[in-house]
Amino acid sequence: MKVIEVLQKKGIRPSITRVKILEYLRSVCSHPTVSEVYAALIDEIPTLSLTTVYNTLKLFAENGIVKALTIDGTNIRYDGCTDFHGHFMCSQCGTVYDFEISSAGEKGLENFKVSTKEVFYSGVCSQCL
Repeated sequence: MKVIEVLQKKGIRPSITRVKILEYLRSVCSHPTVSEVYAALIDEIPTLSLTTVYNTLKLFAENGIVKALTIDGTNIRYDGCTDFHGHFMCSQCGTVYDFEISSAGEKGLENFKVSTKEVFYSGVCSQCL
């Protein structure tokens, strides 16, 4: 689905800034922070502010358009892919990787209503080993 259609479907006005931010998130696999999104787009959108990026990403996360990840306990990173998958963060270089999760199912949650499902791993990536 096109970015403008995604925003409209959620009732969000597709301003140039919102479209560019979502296009950027969908084009990278680096799980950027607010500052990294800002740095990547400031040349293209000279009037962009950190506050605008923060508010836009917060709006997107609240509407399920992106995922907000707090893997290391401090920085919030954003993922343009909202399909269920896991994340691995390298403790040496800080890179966050996506990985697939099989649908083995969970036991012991039969009488629960699960609203969020996240899988995070940390360690040392193959590049740093």
